[in-house]
Amino acid sequence: MKFIASSSALLKQLQHISGVINTNTVLPILEDFLFEIENNTLTVVATDLETVMRVQLEVEAKDSGRVCIPAKILIDSLKNLPDQPLTFNIDKNYAVEITSDNGKYKVMGEDPNNFPKEPTADDTASFTMPATALVTAISKTLFATSSDDLRPAMTGVFFELTTKSLQFVATDAHRLVRYKRKDVKGAKDDSFIVPRKPLNLLKAAIPDNNDELTINYNSNHLFVQHGTTRMSCRLIDARFPDYKVVIPADNPYRLTVNKSDFQSALRRISIFSNKSTNQVALSISGSELQLTAQDIDFSFEGNERMKCTYNGEDLVIAFNAKFLIEMLNASEGEDVNMELSTPTKAGLIKPTEQDENEELLMLVMPLMLN
Repeated sequence: MKFIASSSALLKQLQHISGVINTNTVLPILEDFLFEIENNTLTVVATDLETVMRVQLEVEAKDSGRVCIPAKILIDSLKNLPDQPLTFNIDKNYAVEITSDNGKYKVMGEDPNNFPKEPTADDTASFTMPATALVTAISKTLFATSSDDLRPAMTGVFFELTTKSLQFVATDAHRLVRYKRKDVKGAKDDSFIVPRKPLNLLKAAIPDNNDELTINYNSNHLFVQHGTTRMSCRLIDARFPDYKVVIPADNPYRLTVNKSDFQSALRRISIFSNKSTNQVALSISGSELQLTAQDIDFSFEGNERMKCTYNGEDLVIAFNAKFLIEMLNASEGEDVNMELSTPTKAGLIKPTEQDENEELLMLVMPLMLN
């Protein structure tokens, strides 16, 4: 089998899917790309048994065939080659010889029949959405997922479809993000949990534009296709916590503050906070917000004052500064609203202005004031 491909075009496509491959894998074949040639089209597949990504590109080839090529050495060599046509020759023992303008490189490939099979898209339901909506939803929710494998349901993003909207929910039990799109609808009410890794890969692989995406899913897998890139992943088989009971229905106190000023103040003050809790206390009275942090073990202390608009009784409440900073990142616009009630009840963060098709709500649990 022999084919000719552009080194830069091939590298670009391989980099899209190389994130799927784990470095310390149980099966050596999972460290390979599967190359499949048919009718001058090269399809490259990467998998970690949970997630499968495939890309296609046009090449020059006389015959069809398949081979597995080790991913790391292939990408490393392509990164160091200038843009030029490369000729790939594969013999019957799967030895791969790559010829460039000035050199020849040999790699030992593997039998493609040992490469894991892709899941088939049987019995799927589907919905469509703009690519930008999915990229935005992933950016606004993924940071709030949990990394605790003992609670698998929280390690992914919960997709909740209705006939009127699609909601994305992520939580790690300390904070929660709910992002709603009213311009995306399902054929029926449905829900599933998508793991963090494939969402990260999707965010990098699909463009932030208005291209229409068709997303298919069944009880075990999710399938997403954009242009020549396709991804399928196994869904998390667990029950997502009932997040609606956590969202307080009535938080009467309203704090409005400039987002970037608040974020900068939190970054400065959190330097002086306890490194395990990142606790920053917010003292709010009238039109003044005071931020205080201290680390008693090292006698560190920091406090700052800033202007705000506040409607409610004087309040002192403490939060994890790192969580607040990440949540403010997900909010767009100049100002943010915080809805509060007592020092022990969750605070809600919402952007002051939202697009008519989207709705973002973020919840953060307070810390005990020491």
